[in-house]
Parts: sequence; C-alpha cells; structure tokens
Amino acid sequence: MIKKFFIPFFIFFCLSFFGQNIKSVQLRPLQENSFSSIVPLGTVLKLSFDDLDADSKDYQYKIEHMNHNWESSRLSSSQYIDGFDQNTIINVTNSFNTFQNYTHYSVEIPNVNTIITKSGNYLLSVLNTYDEVVFTRRFVLYEKATTIGVSVERSRNTKTLNTQQTVQFSVNHSNITINNPNQEINVVILKNNNWNEKIENLQPTFYKPNQLLYKYTKKTNFWGGNEYFNFDNKIIRNSSLNVVKVIRKDIFHHYIYPYSYNPFNNYKYNPDINGQFTIRTLEATNNETEADYAMMHFTLEADEPFINKEVYIYGAFNNFDINNENNMQYNYKEKAYLGSILLKQGFYNYTFATIDSKNNVNTNDVTGSFYETENEYCVIVYYKPFGSFYERVIGVGTGYYNQNR
Repeated sequence: MIKKFFIPFFIFFCLSFFGQNIKSVQLRPLQENSFSSIVPLGTVLKLSFDDLDADSKDYQYKIEHMNHNWESSRLSSSQYIDGFDQNTIINVTNSFNTFQNYTHYSVEIPNVNTIITKSGNYLLSVLNTYDEVVFTRRFVLYEKATTIGVSVERSRNTKTLNTQQTVQFSVNHSNITINNPNQEINVVILKNNNWNEKIENLQPTFYKPNQLLYKYTKKTNFWGGNEYFNFDNKIIRNSSLNVVKVIRKDIFHHYIYPYSYNPFNNYKYNPDINGQFTIRTLEATNNETEADYAMMHFTLEADEPFINKEVYIYGAFNNFDINNENNMQYNYKEKAYLGSILLKQGFYNYTFATIDSKNNVNTNDVTGSFYETENEYCVIVYYKPFGSFYERVIGVGTGYYNQNR
C-alpha cells in the first residue's frame, strides 16, 4: 500500500531512536505468539527492549490518552489512570554469555502503580534521564460493547481485480444508543497491525435497527501485497532457515538467502506472520537475556537499480519505519541491493519497500500485489456521544482473506 511520510520528522525521530542504541522493542500481550497491542481493557501488555550500551539507565514510561487521530485527548491523566501516568522501569537485567552485550528492560501494564480505567487509543513513550523521548509505541484498549462483523473479499473493481482486497463490516450496537453515527462514530481499518497501512474517515453506507453497515466497493480497498519473507536464526553459530552463510567476527554475521527481483512475479503461497517477529534461541533457556545479536545481511538481486527510488528492508522489527539503518545500497558489481541490520536471534518476517522522490512509500514495487495474499484486517470502532470529552473504543473486529474458503 502506498503511503506518504514526512521525512524530516522521520529522520529526527530515527536519529533519536537509534542514537540510543535501542533494539528489539516489543509491546504485546503475555500470551505466546500474540503480536497485536489492540486488546480488551484490563489486558496485561508487556513492554520490553534492549539497550546495546549495556549500562544501567533510568528509563521511564509515560502513558497518554489519544483520540482516533492520535492527537492528545482532553482528559487529564487522573481521569484515565488510577495511579501514575509516568514511572521508572525497574525490571532491568544484563545479557548473559552473549557476544553482543546489552541491558534488557521490561515492564507490564497495568501494574500496581498504573491502572488504566478507560478504553481508547494510548501512546506509550519511553523517556531518558533528561525527559527526552527515546521511542514511542501505540496501543488500543477496547470495550466489548458492540459486535463487529468483518469480511474480506476479492476486489470488485475490475481495474484492481487481481491486486486488491475489499474489507466490508457491520457494527451491531444493541447495547449502545447511537443517535447520529456520522458525528458520534469513527472507524479505522488496520492492515496487519501496521499503522502505516490504514483506511479511515468512513461513514455507514446503510442503517438498520441497532446496526451500521459499511459496504463500500472501492473506498475500503487495500492492496493485497505479497506474503512476507522470513528467516530464523535461533542457532547463532550455524546456518538455519533461509540463513545460507555464517561468519564470526566480533559478533556473528548471518547472510540471508538472496531474493531476485522479477517484475512478472506470480503469487506463491508462503505462510507468514504478517511482518512480525519473535525472539528465541535454542542455545540457552532465557530468550530475553541470553539470545544474542547478529548482523543480518540482506540481498535483493536486480539487473539495474530502480529509477529515482530508494529501497528499504521493511517489517515490524523496527515498527515498519523507514530510516537509514534499513536502507539498502545498490552494488553495480554484484548487481544487487545490499543491506545489513543488527537483530536479536529469532524468527523474523520482512519484505522490501521503495520510496520515491515525493516520499511515497510503496511495499508492492519489488514483490508485487495479489488478491490471493493472506492478510489480517482489524476494524476499530470509536464512539464519542454528544457532550462527551473523549472517544471510547466500543468494539474491535478482525477479518482475514482466505482464498480457499
């Protein structure tokens, strides 16, 4: 899907982020293999990250309530938190028996000091000693006040029949009175838990008693994209899934199986986790502090470079951001784009994205877009009745494209 980014802000953000040597940021529920931070109100979310400076810093977390546009809401912190909205992260441990030293930080929310009482969008910021923002993550807490039915179909637009998917959904609100849906309801459709790929500003197409229907033909179309690539380096000293070569220097260097660009690429089913990653190692017992880091080398073979476009490695490993670290450079001798990123051991999904001279990010240029691709779509429903000071999230629905149904 094509998106625009404000590059000067991105560069500033990324310099702050990577200047702090922060890696492996995760904000997830405690359940295994659960990657989404869109959860029912009261669910425990765990924030964890590594600092490669391998010292002990006084990081703090701060929680702020936002509206559906991710702007600060009108609520004061005491209106949505029992306790404190800012606290020191005290769970700090050092890496053990790794070539790359690091300090691991983690905190669970809610905790005895911070209990969130209202549904909505929330921005979690991690601050350093100087109260500077090191990085941020979004999460959503929702009430089960409505039932959201979601279906994902092949595009009905003849021009995008083979490349796009259409999301249609209904909001069933028998327990909530909605007097003016156009003013009281906002919905956001999110693809694969990536806030860069969303559709918003939708109005119901049909009204029924206690039900709102959103049955668009084109307005809720997403590019299908392609399945993500993957690699697994849970064994640091030997090659494993899609890791074809391992070299030991000051740390281990892993070379990932090259991908050859083909503009006439056809869809091929490949199970993925929609761009996400999970930390794991088979050579120790504690993934958090005993998993090592390796320099991962990526190769995109192309006979010639893309005209007026930069190429990036793209995935949840860095929150689907575009920055200098995941930029690839074209090597004319090898006829390939090359890039390398320091990543913690685990199973990773990734793909390739391009950015043009107008700062449009496109995740389909390299691997293509197909209606058959299996994607996850999340519909978030926000409710702000007349006179209310904030938006509640009154329901969340999830739908998947499945070509075999």
